[in-house]
Amino acid sequence: MRDADSLVVGMDFGTDSVRSMVVRAADGSVLGSSLKHYPRWQKGLFCNPLENRFRQHPLDYLETMELSVLEALEGAGKGAAARVRGIAVDTTGSTPVLGDARGRPLALQSGFGENPNAMFVLWKDHTAVAEAEEINQAARSWAGPDFTRYVGGIYSSEWFWAKALHLLRVDPAVAEAAGTILEHCDWMPAVLTGCEDLSMIRRSRCAAGHKAMWHADFGGYPADEFLARLHPRLPALKATFGRETFTSDTPF
Repeated sequence: MRDADSLVVGMDFGTDSVRSMVVRAADGSVLGSSLKHYPRWQKGLFCNPLENRFRQHPLDYLETMELSVLEALEGAGKGAAARVRGIAVDTTGSTPVLGDARGRPLALQSGFGENPNAMFVLWKDHTAVAEAEEINQAARSWAGPDFTRYVGGIYSSEWFWAKALHLLRVDPAVAEAAGTILEHCDWMPAVLTGCEDLSMIRRSRCAAGHKAMWHADFGGYPADEFLARLHPRLPALKATFGRETFTSDTPF
């Protein structure tokens, strides 16, 4: 195939919807696009604004992704799908979820389908204010490095570890079932490539570096000793992440 014929698909998972585009690689021309709103989110399911709880079901992402990509490809013309040479994804963040040993969000398992604590915790969810403050205090008081050094010196309730810590504390069943923690931006490429091996999932350096306090100076993520001060399950969950992170130009 000539380079001039190659297409790429881009998917932008926003707060309310996913937008998909089919673009000609040679010149950036948009040949087809589609926007689909998350149906459960539109109904306000699994959320409680009075508690600052905002959760999204993984099926909202999967269902709207399929619909929007198919519609965008249809708009791009006959044979467009066969010309696609790459797919790019972006998401809001930090939007973590507790997953099983194969990287699947717990909400996709029997018994957890209606449990908000087994779903993605949206960026604007502020249920983890106390946990964020505990992380800040621990970072300043323990004997090792201050892991907030490269994230502005203050850890936010909107970020990865605070949200995961909150879920583990408030829901023992979810804590027991959890086999890993995943950002939305890392789960989508795994879904698209059929990857269910945690060791093969490539973690975003942007998400890991800013939201999960990963840095080369620390040897990667925060030390096990530090995380264990917060919750005994965190070191084992961190062990599933691997030590490396990857920039957005790295193919999956």
